[in-house]
Amino acid sequence: MLICKVVKPLVSTNRIPDFEHKHLQVVLDGSTKKVAVDAVGCVPGDWVICVGSSAAREAAGSKSYPSDLTIVGIIDHWEPDPPKPPAAPAAPAPAPGGA
Repeated sequence: MLICKVVKPLVSTNRIPDFEHKHLQVVLDGSTKKVAVDAVGCVPGDWVICVGSSAAREAAGSKSYPSDLTIVGIIDHWEPDPPKPPAAPAAPAPAPGGA
């Protein structure tokens, strides 16, 4: 399972019939944008739980459903870890001979 943030809806009007009328969302997984099937009705800004692989297909409605990422839950409260400050540059090594 992944914790992702919903960025925006993705509209795709021309798609294969197996996709039915499921909504798609662009989600942010770290710094990577991915497309997920929305099985729960989330909105941009929501933090969500996503599943992948065969769990994603089954959560979207069927094992034959063409999805490799499905949103299965909206997180009520989530505070992501704050970004780590950049590391301080290393001190230069002393010159040989101690001069």
